[in-house]
Amino acid sequence: MSPGTDPRACLLRVEGLHVARGGREVLRGIDLEVRRGEVVAVMGLSGGGKTSLLRALVGLEEVRAGRAAFDGFVLAPGAGSPAARRELPGHVGIVFQAHHLFEHLSALDNVMLALVHARGMPRAAARAKAVELLRTLGVEARGHALPRELSGGESQRVAIARALALDPPLLLLDEPTASLDPARRDDLGELLQGLADQGRALLLTTHDVPFVREWTDRLLILAAGQVVEAGPSAAVL
Repeated sequence: MSPGTDPRACLLRVEGLHVARGGREVLRGIDLEVRRGEVVAVMGLSGGGKTSLLRALVGLEEVRAGRAAFDGFVLAPGAGSPAARRELPGHVGIVFQAHHLFEHLSALDNVMLALVHARGMPRAAARAKAVELLRTLGVEARGHALPRELSGGESQRVAIARALALDPPLLLLDEPTASLDPARRDDLGELLQGLADQGRALLLTTHDVPFVREWTDRLLILAAGQVVEAGPSAAVL
């Protein structure tokens, strides 16, 4: 976070966001804000639009109406050239529920990939940064392991390291506790809080009520593609 930056400034603002797939509206006028230093959860029944919201914010779902603005980047219907879209990973990182690590690459190479190919960083410098990210997330010793050799928690941390490689201020996580036992969920909570304390904004989807109560600041309830309730996590729950 740069000097003088308001640590609670709004980093993500979504206004009237509509997303359709196959002729069916999956998001119907979503409004939300996420501030720097804040962990915000989205809950709701399966099929309510939670994952579609995250996918829309990284350009994987076409925005039909409304807009999403974050860190100087705007997603709106027809907005942005292909070149501008390629800049998106520098603004927002995403960790999918299945992690989607490249199975033929080591954990270290998975993290290095964007640094080398998106940023054009020399391999030695990319390797040094990837090692530091893995060290920060507690999985440096697993750098040479292939994804199939990692536990669920290790895989998740490598996926988070990869999402953070380009240093995006906004981090999205889809069902981050799905493959974790209770002890590991607390470890993840501490990790996410640490990232928020660095001035990042975090938005996650989950069905995990205890995790939301313990580790998130605000909660939105999504139903049929609309926000039906929002507020401080403890109050909404």
